[in-house]
Amino acid sequence: MSFEQEWNQQKDRAAEEQPVRTQLNQTKNSSGHGKSGGADGDLVVRDDQLGKIGEMGRDLRGRLSTYGDHARQNTFDASIELFNDGLDTGSALTELHDAWNTKLQTLKEACAHISNHLDYTRSAHRKDEDKIVTGMTSIDGKRMSVSRIYEYIK
Repeated sequence: MSFEQEWNQQKDRAAEEQPVRTQLNQTKNSSGHGKSGGADGDLVVRDDQLGKIGEMGRDLRGRLSTYGDHARQNTFDASIELFNDGLDTGSALTELHDAWNTKLQTLKEACAHISNHLDYTRSAHRKDEDKIVTGMTSIDGKRMSVSRIYEYIK
């Protein structure tokens, strides 16, 4: 089967299936129509999920550092030898080497930025939660216990 035939077959199969729609900032109410906001539409992210994603970003950055730099020195050495032998391929290989390093550094910085941002988000959220929990008081001015706060959430 050719690529075009397989591609058309996949498109036909996808057209037959119910399309998946994405709605941002909306949830469906019981009638199936969209509604804005509300407790059902709140974004919920758990601390352990952010931690796992941040760890994945750190791991990806580490692997990029290790494997992305694997052939760098050999490529550079080869480009210098080819250039010294008077071949234009040497300068082209040097340009490729430099472009690769630039792209690799950009990608590593992006992974680090994502990981750091998630760490900051976890920390800031934890501080906000602590402030809210310890700052809540009852009508008579006494601090509310966690179990009492939980009763309000139910």
